[in-house]
Amino acid sequence: MVRAIRKEELMGDSDSDFYGTGGSNNPGEAQVRVTERRRNPGRIVVGVDGSAGSGAALDWAVSEAQLRDVPVHAVMTWQEPQFYGAAGIGALGMNPSEDMARKLSTATTRAVARLAQDASRGRNVVITSEAVEGPPAEALLLAAEDAAILVVGLRGHGGFAGVLLGSVSQHVVARARCPVVVVPDPVREANSP
Repeated sequence: MVRAIRKEELMGDSDSDFYGTGGSNNPGEAQVRVTERRRNPGRIVVGVDGSAGSGAALDWAVSEAQLRDVPVHAVMTWQEPQFYGAAGIGALGMNPSEDMARKLSTATTRAVARLAQDASRGRNVVITSEAVEGPPAEALLLAAEDAAILVVGLRGHGGFAGVLLGSVSQHVVARARCPVVVVPDPVREANSP
């Protein structure tokens, strides 16, 4: 005997997708298997670097997170400077690279945590932060693999008026698995002709 299942019986939770298969090897019976897949509203990942453009991006991300009731994850990257011509320093028992990496990591971690804390004041949004070593575009793409949205700031046109996106923005727009929002630098926008 085949029993019809009403949609309302299956769709009890609006945050779920239901899909299923039906059929039986027995001609008089139908077997229906319904599987529930929970939708994760995701999180919003935002790249920050302390510039006015990234501040605007963080502000936009927090406002959007409030509307969606999702968390924000702020990511700031750092890269170790390259030393040239300092081959003899290692022989003296100094490792400037290791010391510099530790200092950069600590400073970046503090800076992104402070930005996240400032952005969360007076807002009911959970904001986590992370300092990552490496190229900014790659770090943001990795952090946003499971994100609902990736948000980046835009510093402006740089030296060429025809170039609309910066290198990081352009890279993440072309390669992200989620929608990307590029927020312009409000200072540059206000001063544009």
